[in-house]
Amino acid sequence: MPELIPYIERSRKNFWIVLGIYFSIFIYTYVLFKSPFECYLGYLIMIVLLPGFIFKFGWNVNLVYIFLLLLFVGIIQIIAGNNNVQNFSKVFLSLLLTYFFYYYVICELEFNVEQMFKWYLKGCYIIALIGLFQFICFKMGFEQGYNLFYYANKGGRAVTGGLFGIRINSIFMEPTHLGSVLSAAFFVAVYNIVSRNFFYYNTLQNWIIIIVYLLAFSGMGQLGVFLTILILAINFGFVRYVIVAVPVLILSFNYLYNNVIEFKERFDSTYGLFVEGEKFVLGKTHGSSFVLYNNYIVATKNFEGNFLFGTGLGSHQTAFEKYSTGKSIGNWGFDLNSADANSMFLRLMSETGLFGLAIFFIIMVKCYVKRNRNKDSYHWLVSNGILIMILLNLLRQGNYYLYGFPFFLMLYYYNAVAYKEFLAEEEHSEVVKEIV
Repeated sequence: MPELIPYIERSRKNFWIVLGIYFSIFIYTYVLFKSPFECYLGYLIMIVLLPGFIFKFGWNVNLVYIFLLLLFVGIIQIIAGNNNVQNFSKVFLSLLLTYFFYYYVICELEFNVEQMFKWYLKGCYIIALIGLFQFICFKMGFEQGYNLFYYANKGGRAVTGGLFGIRINSIFMEPTHLGSVLSAAFFVAVYNIVSRNFFYYNTLQNWIIIIVYLLAFSGMGQLGVFLTILILAINFGFVRYVIVAVPVLILSFNYLYNNVIEFKERFDSTYGLFVEGEKFVLGKTHGSSFVLYNNYIVATKNFEGNFLFGTGLGSHQTAFEKYSTGKSIGNWGFDLNSADANSMFLRLMSETGLFGLAIFFIIMVKCYVKRNRNKDSYHWLVSNGILIMILLNLLRQGNYYLYGFPFFLMLYYYNAVAYKEFLAEEEHSEVVKEIV
Protein backbone atom coordinates (compact mmCIF):
# COMPACT_ATOMS: atom_id res chain seq x y z
CA MET A 1 0.00 0.00 0.00
CA PRO A 2 1.39 3.45 -0.87
CA GLU A 3 2.82 5.64 1.89
CA LEU A 4 0.10 7.64 3.63
CA ILE A 5 0.25 11.28 2.51
CA PRO A 6 -1.46 14.08 4.49
CA TYR A 7 -4.33 15.56 2.57
CA ILE A 8 -2.93 19.09 3.02
CA GLU A 9 -0.08 18.28 0.60
CA ARG A 10 -2.36 17.40 -2.28
CA SER A 11 -2.82 19.76 -5.22
CA ARG A 12 -5.67 22.21 -5.77
CA LYS A 13 -6.77 20.12 -8.74
CA ASN A 14 -7.09 17.10 -6.49
CA PHE A 15 -9.13 19.17 -4.04
CA TRP A 16 -11.86 19.62 -6.64
CA ILE A 17 -11.79 15.90 -7.42
CA VAL A 18 -12.27 15.11 -3.74
CA LEU A 19 -15.06 17.66 -3.48
CA GLY A 20 -16.83 16.01 -6.42
CA ILE A 21 -16.38 12.60 -4.85
CA TYR A 22 -18.07 13.61 -1.60
CA PHE A 23 -20.83 15.40 -3.47
CA SER A 24 -21.49 12.04 -5.13
CA ILE A 25 -21.98 10.54 -1.66
CA PHE A 26 -24.07 13.12 0.15
CA ILE A 27 -26.21 14.43 -2.70
CA TYR A 28 -26.26 11.27 -4.80
CA THR A 29 -30.01 11.39 -5.48
CA TYR A 30 -30.26 14.94 -6.79
CA VAL A 31 -31.74 14.81 -10.27
CA LEU A 32 -29.99 16.76 -13.04
CA PHE A 33 -32.59 15.87 -15.68
CA LYS A 34 -35.43 13.35 -16.02
CA SER A 35 -35.62 12.83 -19.78
CA PRO A 36 -34.81 10.61 -21.62
CA PHE A 37 -33.76 9.01 -18.29
CA GLU A 38 -33.22 10.15 -14.71
CA CYS A 39 -29.64 11.36 -14.40
CA TYR A 40 -28.42 11.91 -10.85
CA LEU A 41 -25.51 14.12 -9.88
CA GLY A 42 -23.69 11.07 -8.52
CA TYR A 43 -23.81 9.37 -11.92
CA LEU A 44 -22.41 12.42 -13.70
CA ILE A 45 -19.45 12.77 -11.33
CA MET A 46 -18.60 9.06 -11.68
CA ILE A 47 -18.81 9.12 -15.48
CA VAL A 48 -16.56 12.18 -15.68
CA LEU A 49 -13.86 10.86 -13.33
CA LEU A 50 -13.92 7.10 -14.00
CA PRO A 51 -12.04 7.01 -17.36
CA GLY A 52 -9.10 8.92 -15.90
CA PHE A 53 -9.05 6.66 -12.84
CA ILE A 54 -9.02 3.50 -14.99
CA PHE A 55 -6.15 4.86 -17.07
CA LYS A 56 -4.21 5.79 -13.92
CA PHE A 57 -4.83 2.75 -11.70
CA GLY A 58 -5.79 -0.10 -14.04
CA TRP A 59 -8.18 -2.87 -12.95
CA ASN A 60 -8.61 -4.48 -9.54
CA VAL A 61 -8.36 -8.21 -10.25
CA ASN A 62 -10.42 -9.30 -7.22
CA LEU A 63 -13.30 -7.04 -8.19
CA VAL A 64 -13.07 -8.27 -11.79
CA TYR A 65 -13.43 -11.91 -10.67
CA ILE A 66 -16.41 -11.14 -8.41
CA PHE A 67 -18.25 -9.27 -11.16
CA LEU A 68 -17.47 -11.96 -13.75
CA LEU A 69 -19.11 -14.52 -11.45
CA LEU A 70 -22.11 -12.21 -10.91
CA LEU A 71 -22.36 -11.77 -14.68
CA PHE A 72 -22.27 -15.53 -15.27
CA VAL A 73 -24.95 -16.20 -12.64
CA GLY A 74 -27.08 -13.37 -14.02
CA ILE A 75 -27.01 -14.76 -17.56
CA ILE A 76 -27.90 -18.26 -16.35
CA GLN A 77 -30.84 -16.96 -14.31
CA ILE A 78 -32.13 -14.85 -17.22
CA ILE A 79 -32.13 -17.96 -19.39
CA ALA A 80 -33.93 -19.86 -16.60
CA GLY A 81 -36.63 -17.19 -16.50
CA ASN A 82 -35.86 -15.99 -12.96
CA ASN A 83 -34.75 -12.54 -14.11
CA ASN A 84 -34.87 -10.28 -17.17
CA VAL A 85 -32.20 -8.44 -19.13
CA GLN A 86 -33.38 -4.95 -18.22
CA ASN A 87 -33.40 -5.43 -14.43
CA PHE A 88 -30.12 -7.33 -14.42
CA SER A 89 -28.29 -4.88 -16.68
CA LYS A 90 -29.41 -1.85 -14.67
CA VAL A 91 -28.22 -3.23 -11.32
CA PHE A 92 -25.10 -4.98 -12.63
CA LEU A 93 -23.78 -1.93 -14.50
CA SER A 94 -24.59 0.42 -11.61
CA LEU A 95 -22.78 -1.84 -9.16
CA LEU A 96 -19.84 -2.25 -11.50
CA LEU A 97 -19.62 1.53 -11.90
CA THR A 98 -19.89 2.39 -8.21
CA TYR A 99 -17.58 -0.27 -6.76
CA PHE A 100 -14.78 0.42 -9.22
CA PHE A 101 -15.28 4.17 -8.88
CA TYR A 102 -15.01 4.16 -5.09
CA TYR A 103 -12.06 1.77 -5.20
CA TYR A 104 -10.30 4.29 -7.43
CA VAL A 105 -11.35 7.07 -5.05
CA ILE A 106 -9.48 5.36 -2.22
CA CYS A 107 -6.47 4.86 -4.50
CA GLU A 108 -6.57 8.54 -5.51
CA LEU A 109 -6.57 9.59 -1.85
CA GLU A 110 -3.52 7.40 -1.19
CA PHE A 111 -5.42 5.04 1.16
CA ASN A 112 -5.46 7.78 3.80
CA VAL A 113 -8.36 6.31 5.78
CA GLU A 114 -8.28 8.82 8.62
CA GLN A 115 -8.51 11.81 6.27
CA MET A 116 -11.31 10.24 4.22
CA PHE A 117 -13.30 9.55 7.37
CA LYS A 118 -12.76 13.13 8.57
CA TRP A 119 -14.09 14.41 5.25
CA TYR A 120 -17.17 12.31 5.84
CA LEU A 121 -17.54 13.76 9.36
CA LYS A 122 -17.23 17.28 7.97
CA GLY A 123 -19.98 16.57 5.44
CA CYS A 124 -22.21 15.16 8.19
CA TYR A 125 -21.74 18.30 10.26
CA ILE A 126 -22.81 20.50 7.35
CA ILE A 127 -25.86 18.26 6.82
CA ALA A 128 -26.68 18.50 10.53
CA LEU A 129 -26.51 22.31 10.38
CA ILE A 130 -28.96 22.26 7.47
CA GLY A 131 -31.20 19.95 9.50
CA LEU A 132 -31.08 22.34 12.47
CA PHE A 133 -31.95 25.22 10.13
CA GLN A 134 -34.87 23.15 8.82
CA PHE A 135 -36.15 22.57 12.36
CA ILE A 136 -35.92 26.27 13.28
CA CYS A 137 -37.73 27.28 10.07
CA PHE A 138 -40.51 24.80 10.83
CA LYS A 139 -40.98 26.24 14.29
CA MET A 140 -41.10 29.73 12.76
CA GLY A 141 -43.66 28.60 10.16
CA PHE A 142 -41.28 29.44 7.27
CA GLU A 143 -42.15 26.73 4.71
CA GLN A 144 -39.59 27.80 2.09
CA GLY A 145 -36.93 27.29 4.75
CA TYR A 146 -37.84 23.82 5.97
CA ASN A 147 -38.57 22.62 2.41
CA LEU A 148 -35.49 24.37 1.02
CA PHE A 149 -34.13 21.31 -0.80
CA TYR A 150 -37.43 19.83 -1.91
CA TYR A 151 -37.45 21.18 -5.46
CA ALA A 152 -33.92 19.96 -6.21
CA ASN A 153 -34.35 16.59 -4.54
CA LYS A 154 -36.38 13.53 -5.46
CA GLY A 155 -39.21 13.45 -2.93
CA GLY A 156 -37.29 15.36 -0.26
CA ARG A 157 -40.18 17.32 1.27
CA ALA A 158 -40.05 17.70 5.06
CA VAL A 159 -41.93 14.94 6.87
CA THR A 160 -44.44 15.85 9.56
CA GLY A 161 -44.68 13.87 12.77
CA GLY A 162 -42.33 13.11 15.63
CA LEU A 163 -42.42 14.75 19.03
CA PHE A 164 -42.05 18.31 17.70
CA GLY A 165 -44.26 18.10 14.62
CA ILE A 166 -41.46 17.51 12.09
CA ARG A 167 -39.07 14.67 11.33
CA ILE A 168 -35.80 16.16 10.10
CA ASN A 169 -34.52 14.93 6.74
CA SER A 170 -32.07 17.77 5.91
CA ILE A 171 -30.89 17.27 2.29
CA PHE A 172 -32.05 13.66 2.04
CA MET A 173 -35.16 12.14 0.50
CA GLU A 174 -36.48 11.05 3.88
CA PRO A 175 -35.51 10.88 7.59
CA THR A 176 -34.58 7.21 7.26
CA HIS A 177 -31.71 8.12 4.93
CA LEU A 178 -30.43 10.68 7.43
CA GLY A 179 -30.53 7.95 10.07
CA SER A 180 -28.38 5.75 7.87
CA VAL A 181 -25.83 8.20 6.42
CA LEU A 182 -25.16 10.09 9.68
CA SER A 183 -25.00 6.95 11.84
CA ALA A 184 -21.18 6.74 11.94
CA ALA A 185 -20.95 10.47 12.75
CA PHE A 186 -23.52 9.98 15.52
CA PHE A 187 -21.39 7.16 16.94
CA VAL A 188 -18.31 9.42 16.97
CA ALA A 189 -20.27 12.28 18.57
CA VAL A 190 -21.63 10.08 21.36
CA TYR A 191 -18.16 8.62 21.94
CA ASN A 192 -16.72 12.13 22.19
CA ILE A 193 -19.32 13.24 24.75
CA VAL A 194 -19.02 10.10 26.86
CA SER A 195 -15.21 9.80 26.81
CA ARG A 196 -14.36 13.53 26.55
CA ASN A 197 -11.52 12.47 24.27
CA PHE A 198 -12.69 14.37 21.20
CA PHE A 199 -12.08 13.06 17.69
CA TYR A 200 -12.54 15.79 15.05
CA TYR A 201 -15.73 17.33 16.51
CA ASN A 202 -15.73 19.87 19.34
CA THR A 203 -18.39 19.91 22.07
CA LEU A 204 -20.89 22.10 20.18
CA GLN A 205 -20.51 20.06 16.98
CA ASN A 206 -21.05 16.82 18.89
CA TRP A 207 -24.33 18.05 20.34
CA ILE A 208 -25.56 19.39 16.98
CA ILE A 209 -24.95 15.98 15.37
CA ILE A 210 -26.69 14.15 18.24
CA ILE A 211 -29.70 16.49 18.40
CA VAL A 212 -30.36 16.48 14.64
CA TYR A 213 -29.93 12.70 14.48
CA LEU A 214 -32.57 12.27 17.19
CA LEU A 215 -34.88 14.86 15.60
CA ALA A 216 -35.18 12.65 12.50
CA PHE A 217 -37.42 10.32 14.58
CA SER A 218 -36.70 7.51 12.11
CA GLY A 219 -36.75 3.81 12.85
CA MET A 220 -33.30 3.61 11.28
CA GLY A 221 -32.04 6.33 13.61
CA GLN A 222 -33.54 4.67 16.70
CA LEU A 223 -31.80 1.43 15.75
CA GLY A 224 -28.61 3.44 15.23
CA VAL A 225 -28.88 4.77 18.79
CA PHE A 226 -29.28 1.23 20.13
CA LEU A 227 -26.26 -0.05 18.15
CA THR A 228 -24.15 2.92 19.26
CA ILE A 229 -24.81 2.23 22.95
CA LEU A 230 -24.28 -1.51 22.48
CA ILE A 231 -20.98 -1.16 20.57
CA LEU A 232 -19.58 1.44 22.97
CA ALA A 233 -20.45 -0.88 25.86
CA ILE A 234 -18.68 -3.79 24.16
CA ASN A 235 -15.55 -1.75 23.39
CA PHE A 236 -15.27 -0.23 26.85
CA GLY A 237 -16.18 -3.37 28.80
CA PHE A 238 -19.69 -4.74 28.47
CA VAL A 239 -20.03 -6.01 32.03
CA ARG A 240 -18.88 -2.66 33.39
CA TYR A 241 -21.25 -0.55 31.30
CA VAL A 242 -24.26 -2.85 31.03
CA ILE A 243 -25.59 -1.47 34.33
CA VAL A 244 -25.89 1.94 32.67
CA ALA A 245 -26.63 0.87 29.08
CA VAL A 246 -29.58 -1.42 29.75
CA PRO A 247 -31.62 1.07 31.82
CA VAL A 248 -30.93 3.82 29.27
CA LEU A 249 -32.13 1.58 26.44
CA ILE A 250 -35.25 0.52 28.37
CA LEU A 251 -36.13 4.11 29.30
CA SER A 252 -35.50 5.29 25.73
CA PHE A 253 -37.70 2.56 24.31
CA ASN A 254 -40.50 3.28 26.77
CA TYR A 255 -40.33 6.99 26.03
CA LEU A 256 -40.48 6.48 22.26
CA TYR A 257 -43.18 3.83 22.52
CA ASN A 258 -45.42 6.00 24.69
CA ASN A 259 -44.77 9.39 23.07
CA VAL A 260 -44.01 8.83 19.36
CA ILE A 261 -47.06 7.35 17.61
CA GLU A 262 -45.10 6.40 14.49
CA PHE A 263 -42.63 4.35 16.54
CA LYS A 264 -45.41 2.61 18.50
CA GLU A 265 -47.37 1.67 15.37
CA ARG A 266 -44.28 0.33 13.61
CA PHE A 267 -43.14 -1.70 16.60
CA ASP A 268 -46.57 -3.20 17.28
CA SER A 269 -47.08 -4.14 13.63
CA THR A 270 -43.58 -5.56 13.18
CA TYR A 271 -43.86 -7.63 16.36
CA GLY A 272 -47.32 -8.84 15.40
CA LEU A 273 -46.30 -9.91 11.88
CA PHE A 274 -42.93 -11.52 12.63
CA VAL A 275 -43.45 -12.93 16.13
CA GLU A 276 -47.16 -13.55 16.59
CA GLY A 277 -47.94 -14.38 12.96
CA GLU A 278 -50.73 -11.82 12.64
CA LYS A 279 -52.38 -11.19 9.27
CA PHE A 280 -52.35 -7.83 7.53
CA VAL A 281 -55.32 -5.67 8.49
CA LEU A 282 -55.92 -2.53 6.43
CA GLY A 283 -55.97 0.51 8.69
CA LYS A 284 -54.37 -1.36 11.60
CA THR A 285 -51.12 -2.90 10.35
CA HIS A 286 -48.43 -0.30 9.68
CA GLY A 287 -47.62 -0.21 5.96
CA SER A 288 -43.84 -0.06 6.41
CA SER A 289 -43.86 -3.10 8.69
CA PHE A 290 -45.93 -5.10 6.22
CA VAL A 291 -43.62 -4.11 3.33
CA LEU A 292 -40.64 -5.49 5.26
CA TYR A 293 -42.51 -8.65 6.25
CA ASN A 294 -43.75 -9.23 2.72
CA ASN A 295 -40.24 -8.89 1.31
CA TYR A 296 -38.98 -11.28 3.98
CA ILE A 297 -41.46 -13.90 2.74
CA VAL A 298 -40.45 -13.28 -0.88
CA ALA A 299 -36.71 -13.44 -0.15
CA THR A 300 -36.90 -16.64 1.92
CA LYS A 301 -38.99 -18.44 -0.69
CA ASN A 302 -36.66 -17.34 -3.47
CA PHE A 303 -33.64 -18.39 -1.40
CA GLU A 304 -35.01 -21.89 -0.83
CA GLY A 305 -34.75 -22.75 -4.51
CA ASN A 306 -31.54 -20.80 -5.27
CA PHE A 307 -29.61 -20.79 -2.01
CA LEU A 308 -26.04 -20.91 -3.41
CA PHE A 309 -25.84 -17.95 -5.81
CA GLY A 310 -29.38 -16.56 -5.75
CA THR A 311 -31.33 -15.62 -8.88
CA GLY A 312 -28.99 -12.84 -10.00
CA LEU A 313 -28.70 -9.09 -9.49
CA GLY A 314 -31.97 -7.22 -10.01
CA SER A 315 -34.06 -10.40 -9.79
CA HIS A 316 -35.86 -9.70 -6.52
CA GLN A 317 -38.54 -7.82 -8.43
CA THR A 318 -39.29 -10.95 -10.48
CA ALA A 319 -39.39 -13.03 -7.29
CA PHE A 320 -41.71 -10.44 -5.75
CA GLU A 321 -44.19 -10.95 -8.56
CA LYS A 322 -44.14 -14.70 -7.87
CA TYR A 323 -44.24 -14.86 -4.10
CA SER A 324 -45.71 -11.60 -2.77
CA THR A 325 -48.40 -12.11 -0.14
CA GLY A 326 -49.83 -8.64 -0.79
CA LYS A 327 -51.28 -9.26 -4.23
CA SER A 328 -54.81 -9.17 -2.88
CA ILE A 329 -54.31 -5.73 -1.29
CA GLY A 330 -55.61 -3.10 -3.66
CA ASN A 331 -54.03 -0.08 -1.95
CA TRP A 332 -51.12 1.69 -3.62
CA GLY A 333 -47.69 1.56 -2.00
CA PHE A 334 -47.22 -2.04 -0.88
CA ASP A 335 -45.00 -2.84 -3.88
CA LEU A 336 -42.75 0.25 -3.65
CA ASN A 337 -39.81 -1.81 -2.38
CA SER A 338 -40.33 -4.73 -4.72
CA ALA A 339 -36.98 -4.00 -6.38
CA ASP A 340 -34.76 -3.53 -3.29
CA ALA A 341 -36.52 -5.82 -0.75
CA ASN A 342 -36.56 -3.00 1.86
CA SER A 343 -33.44 -4.62 3.38
CA MET A 344 -29.99 -5.27 1.91
CA PHE A 345 -29.74 -8.54 3.82
CA LEU A 346 -32.99 -9.80 2.30
CA ARG A 347 -31.99 -8.58 -1.14
CA LEU A 348 -28.57 -10.23 -0.94
CA MET A 349 -30.20 -13.45 0.23
CA SER A 350 -32.65 -13.34 -2.67
CA GLU A 351 -30.34 -12.18 -5.47
CA THR A 352 -26.88 -13.47 -4.52
CA GLY A 353 -27.60 -16.32 -2.10
CA LEU A 354 -24.94 -17.62 0.26
CA PHE A 355 -22.21 -16.26 -2.03
CA GLY A 356 -23.18 -12.62 -1.57
CA LEU A 357 -24.01 -12.98 2.11
CA ALA A 358 -20.69 -14.73 2.76
CA ILE A 359 -18.69 -11.89 1.16
CA PHE A 360 -20.43 -9.33 3.35
CA PHE A 361 -20.11 -11.24 6.60
CA ILE A 362 -16.49 -12.27 5.99
CA ILE A 363 -15.60 -8.60 5.46
CA MET A 364 -17.60 -7.52 8.52
CA VAL A 365 -15.94 -10.09 10.81
CA LYS A 366 -12.40 -10.27 9.40
CA CYS A 367 -12.02 -6.50 9.03
CA TYR A 368 -13.53 -5.51 12.37
CA VAL A 369 -11.20 -3.46 14.58
CA LYS A 370 -11.97 -3.66 18.30
CA ARG A 371 -10.65 -1.01 20.67
CA ASN A 372 -7.13 -1.84 21.86
CA ARG A 373 -6.56 -0.18 25.22
CA ASN A 374 -2.79 -0.63 25.01
CA LYS A 375 -2.41 0.67 21.44
CA ASP A 376 -5.28 3.07 20.98
CA SER A 377 -5.71 4.69 17.58
CA TYR A 378 -8.45 6.14 15.36
CA HIS A 379 -8.90 2.80 13.56
CA TRP A 380 -11.36 1.27 16.02
CA LEU A 381 -13.52 4.40 15.91
CA VAL A 382 -13.70 4.32 12.11
CA SER A 383 -14.38 0.59 12.10
CA ASN A 384 -17.20 0.64 14.62
CA GLY A 385 -18.84 3.76 13.19
CA ILE A 386 -18.95 2.29 9.69
CA LEU A 387 -20.04 -1.09 11.08
CA ILE A 388 -23.19 0.58 12.44
CA MET A 389 -23.85 2.05 8.99
CA ILE A 390 -23.38 -1.37 7.36
CA LEU A 391 -25.71 -3.08 9.85
CA LEU A 392 -28.41 -0.44 9.37
CA ASN A 393 -28.26 -0.83 5.60
CA LEU A 394 -28.39 -4.62 5.87
CA LEU A 395 -31.48 -4.40 8.05
CA ARG A 396 -33.57 -1.61 6.51
CA GLN A 397 -32.14 -0.24 3.24
CA GLY A 398 -32.00 -2.39 0.15
CA ASN A 399 -30.29 -0.14 -2.41
CA TYR A 400 -26.79 -1.48 -3.09
CA TYR A 401 -25.19 1.87 -3.90
CA LEU A 402 -27.35 4.62 -2.40
CA TYR A 403 -25.36 7.47 -0.81
CA GLY A 404 -22.00 5.92 -1.57
CA PHE A 405 -22.52 2.71 0.44
CA PRO A 406 -19.76 0.87 -1.55
CA PHE A 407 -17.32 3.62 -0.52
CA PHE A 408 -17.96 3.01 3.18
CA LEU A 409 -17.77 -0.77 2.77
CA MET A 410 -14.35 -0.39 1.12
CA LEU A 411 -13.25 2.17 3.70
CA TYR A 412 -14.14 -0.40 6.37
CA TYR A 413 -11.88 -2.93 4.62
CA TYR A 414 -8.92 -0.58 4.06
CA ASN A 415 -9.19 0.70 7.62
CA ALA A 416 -8.46 -2.86 8.79
CA VAL A 417 -5.47 -3.00 6.40
CA ALA A 418 -4.19 0.31 7.77
CA TYR A 419 -4.64 -0.93 11.34
CA LYS A 420 -2.52 -4.03 10.66
CA GLU A 421 0.20 -1.77 9.27
CA PHE A 422 -0.11 0.46 12.34
CA LEU A 423 0.38 -2.54 14.65
CA ALA A 424 3.36 -3.73 12.60
CA GLU A 425 4.98 -0.31 12.83
CA GLU A 426 4.34 -0.14 16.57
CA GLU A 427 5.87 -3.59 17.04
CA HIS A 428 8.88 -2.59 14.94
CA SER A 429 9.35 0.58 17.00
CA GLU A 430 9.27 -1.41 20.24
CA VAL A 431 11.88 -3.85 18.92
CA VAL A 432 14.12 -0.96 17.89
CA LYS A 433 13.78 0.62 21.35
CA GLU A 434 14.74 -2.67 23.02
CA ILE A 435 17.82 -3.00 20.81
CA VAL A 436 18.90 0.59 21.46
